[in-house]
Amino acid sequence: MLITGSNKQTIQATKDMLNSMFDMKDLGQDDFILGVRISRSRDGLVLSQSHYVDTILEKLCQHDLGVSRTPIDVIQHLSKNKGESVQQLEYSLVIGILMYLMSCTRPDIAYFVSKLSRFMSNTSSDHWKALIRVLRYLKYTRSYGLPTHGPTVLEGYSDANWISDMRDSKSTSGYVFTLGGTTLSWKSSKKIVVARSTMDSKFIALDKCGE
Repeated sequence: MLITGSNKQTIQATKDMLNSMFDMKDLGQDDFILGVRISRSRDGLVLSQSHYVDTILEKLCQHDLGVSRTPIDVIQHLSKNKGESVQQLEYSLVIGILMYLMSCTRPDIAYFVSKLSRFMSNTSSDHWKALIRVLRYLKYTRSYGLPTHGPTVLEGYSDANWISDMRDSKSTSGYVFTLGGTTLSWKSSKKIVVARSTMDSKFIALDKCGE
């Protein structure tokens, strides 16, 4: 359990209350929790996973990989593989690893991981090429994290395109919530319904965001 706050007396009172009810041990100030690094400064906290990115690259034998300033090639169009699958199990493993990274501290790769995950059942060399580019981007941005500072105001945003996939006329939408100046919750996914217009698509995304 991680207890945090700006008032030391309140934190201590919370510890005392929990100790009176449960058998607990105070481990002191924590620098890691569930694989997430907690860095402290005068401005607040920063949650990051640079070490996790390094572990990913080392595990996949990609530590000598070059870097990329962007996670995707906007010119490249990905489509379903109609031929024999290329290292499908390994591809699924990498997607799963990236999903954990995305869900903890890296909302900037949410759209790309969501898009690449659609091809896990039958992977092609083009899908692998796009996936490697995401890894190159992560190497370039390995120090990126989520800073916590600013007023504790909850804000939410949503957006969507229209017919991102011409094959089924479905759109891609996403939302993000921030609290105290940091990203709190986020998601990017392909819709299961077909919107009739851009406005319709955006309202569907807004409704999903409000859930």
